[in-house]
Amino acid sequence: MKTDQQLKQDVIAELAWEPAVNASQIGVEVKDGIVTLAGHVGSFTEKWQAEQAAQRVCGVKGLAVEMDVNLPGISNRTDADIARSVENTLQWQSYLPKGGVNVMVENGWVTLSGEVDWNYQRLRAADAVRNLLGVRGLTESIGIKPRAAAGSIKADIEAALKRRWDSKQQDITVAVQDGDVTLSGRVQSLWDLERVRELAWNFPGVRHVKDDLSISW
Repeated sequence: MKTDQQLKQDVIAELAWEPAVNASQIGVEVKDGIVTLAGHVGSFTEKWQAEQAAQRVCGVKGLAVEMDVNLPGISNRTDADIARSVENTLQWQSYLPKGGVNVMVENGWVTLSGEVDWNYQRLRAADAVRNLLGVRGLTESIGIKPRAAAGSIKADIEAALKRRWDSKQQDITVAVQDGDVTLSGRVQSLWDLERVRELAWNFPGVRHVKDDLSISW
């Protein structure tokens, strides 16, 4: 088990390793395995990359983000300009159904809503928007259309878990009801937790994923 000090040093090292992040602008504190990132970053993309880097560190049980996005003057844009950029970007994505995603922008914060057929469409819509100039934050509230029977979803997720994780490390139970998936058990890191959630989202018919997973040190 890592101490909080060891965990802090590992997170700092991982931030320094990530080329998209200016680690010198980000402070790291750790208490009881919960990592807090604070400071100022120059774009929403950098903030997101810092969050991803912290989650990759084994032993991180939770993440609190207190980073501010301070856009340089040239990056400041009106909400109307950002909304137009978002809509144009989404229209160019061949994997998205026409009219499937709605856009709202307030103070540089983009909210995506609507409904798509697959989880990867939801994730890629968010990825396409995250890097746009002027974006300060992103809320992704896109729904997934129901498609498959619960029994099929459960069996498919369990089979995928067995393929991707060593059986000695895997201690995950899957429950499905009306397209809502509940994951319980233990994983090795916050990064693994996010990967398990993403895996569950990948199956057609999944409308919501709830994790009751805990992280073993």
